[in-house]
Amino acid sequence: MPHCFGGAGARREACLQSAMEASERPVYFVFHLQSWTVVPDFTHHAHSASLSAVAVNNRYVVTGSRDETIQIYDMKKKIEHGALLQHNGTITCLEFYGTAHLLSGAEDGLICIWNTKRWECLKSIKAHKGHVTSLSIHPSGKLALSVGTDKTLRTWNLVEGRSAFIKNLKQNAHIIKWSPDGERYVTVITNKVDIYQLDTASITGTITTEKRISSLIFVTDSILAIAGDDEMIRFYSCDSQKCLCEFKAHENRIKDIYSFEREGQHVIVTASSDGYIKMWNLDLNKIKDVPSLLCEVNTKARLTCLAVWLDQSLETKENSEKAETSSQANEDEKSSIVRKNKVCRTQKSDKTAKRKRKITPEKTKLEAPLQKKKKKRNSSA
Repeated sequence: MPHCFGGAGARREACLQSAMEASERPVYFVFHLQSWTVVPDFTHHAHSASLSAVAVNNRYVVTGSRDETIQIYDMKKKIEHGALLQHNGTITCLEFYGTAHLLSGAEDGLICIWNTKRWECLKSIKAHKGHVTSLSIHPSGKLALSVGTDKTLRTWNLVEGRSAFIKNLKQNAHIIKWSPDGERYVTVITNKVDIYQLDTASITGTITTEKRISSLIFVTDSILAIAGDDEMIRFYSCDSQKCLCEFKAHENRIKDIYSFEREGQHVIVTASSDGYIKMWNLDLNKIKDVPSLLCEVNTKARLTCLAVWLDQSLETKENSEKAETSSQANEDEKSSIVRKNKVCRTQKSDKTAKRKRKITPEKTKLEAPLQKKKKKRNSSA
């Protein structure tokens, strides 16, 4: 089952919290996929200031804040694991690569590469002269892209931990994202999305929206889901740059959008300033149709960021149970085939026995010496 993590703003239930505790915090919810019901799991006062970033891998959840710290949570043990204190400034972006590495960016202009086994900083890179606003790791893990307030787009060689390429931009970009296949990437400058091709590093198309874009994800290698400072979610084709579908998702501006796939079902998760987290079922074969609402929850908080943690152990268990069921079915089928074969062989052996009874003793005596002679010839050879 997935857990949804929302970085929240000041609680509206001020009577339940003091002024100090009313600062922004993450709110955690469990989503049961079987019935698509939403059940609160736990809430934790993670930081002394508002949340600005959240990321997940198969075991950990990390949150970044304006308090300049990164907090780590072990989701298997359901405990607070520790804090990372390398940055001097608001944590602006966090991204895992696999199970072994985490990249963090902050307003101090640094990108830090962390080993998630020992949680030590392997390398600290002075990435931008201004703030690091966004970063994205290539699916191969060998490259990363970052944008900052110095109007540059930088390519990083993660194998050697050095800058590989610098591209000057006309304005500051605040989002950068690789496509799942790693063949293209996009930058977001206010309300404009520029689509780049990897092999040429040139812009192949531009998408412009009416309002500022707050979040963007690749639903597929060629379809983007874009959310902004309004209530709408829009799906765009990267090839034609045309809007394929748009629908009203919330009553207020959408702060973050996330997607995942489970058992062939594509799910879009949205978080809004109205306090709601919603999950939508997206049919890629009918991309022009409005996604259907699966469930929603009112967190009664001003949400700032969102991530979904999928419990891989439960998925593995479900898959193993399915595999056991199918293997048992195969075994049953095989055993029935074996039983049939045994019956067939028994019938054949009875017939063969009857035939052998018809063979004369003389022929039986002659066959044995011939076999011995053949064996002698083979051994002498």
